Amino acid sequence: MKKKLSLMLCLIIMAFTMTACGTDPASVDYFGMEYENLKDGMEQDVAALVAMTDENRESINTYGTDAVINLLTTWDDTVAELGAYQGLGEFSISKAQDTVTTEQIVNFPDRQVIITYVYTYDYETEQATLTDANADLVYSLGEKMSKAAMNTLMGMGTVFVVLILISLIIYSFKVIPYIQKKFESRGSNEAAEDTVVTQIEQREEQQQLTDDLELVAVITAAIAAGTGAPTDSFVVRSIHRR
Repeated sequence: MKKKLSLMLCLIIMAFTMTACGTDPASVDYFGMEYENLKDGMEQDVAALVAMTDENRESINTYGTDAVINLLTTWDDTVAELGAYQGLGEFSISKAQDTVTTEQIVNFPDRQVIITYVYTYDYETEQATLTDANADLVYSLGEKMSKAAMNTLMGMGTVFVVLILISLIIYSFKVIPYIQKKFESRGSNEAAEDTVVTQIEQREEQQQLTDDLELVAVITAAIAAGTGAPTDSFVVRSIHRR
């Protein structure tokens, strides 16, 4: 019984898949917009971009919407070195939830350019409006793979650099205490040296004071012996050091 149910489900899924693949895009309702109108609108926009003048650019940059300004900017940057316009390529359209995306291929001598419009459905106004538009180069599978590989390498490199920085920061937490102890020991040694120097200076001052007192006693005794006056009768008025 379970096998029969599984088989039936598989058949139903296959039927829905084949139905979806066979759906004509022109018969789909794009929030009130028709397939042919969207396609014709993109063809007209491409013709306008190809024949764009400086006056038209200035007007669009002044009065155009953000989506249109972005389209013009990306178009000018993309086709600047591609040569002469050679016609239109494939047109495609897709619908997902509340957005409709249209893509138009534009041919140039060396490369193709793809113009993408994104329409978003507004449930309040019940209308779909153009919310994004841009032009970009069509990249081959090899270019996409190389670009993806480069992005992967850059991402991995960034991750490794960040990990190395984190490792260095964690390691520095172990080194900082040793550095602090070294500075503390150096500070204590300098303090001890200052204490020793101070003690030596104090001893020298005391010794010098002792020598001065002995010299005064000798001079006093000599004066007393020469004059016959007692030593306690002498009075020192001032001392001038030279």
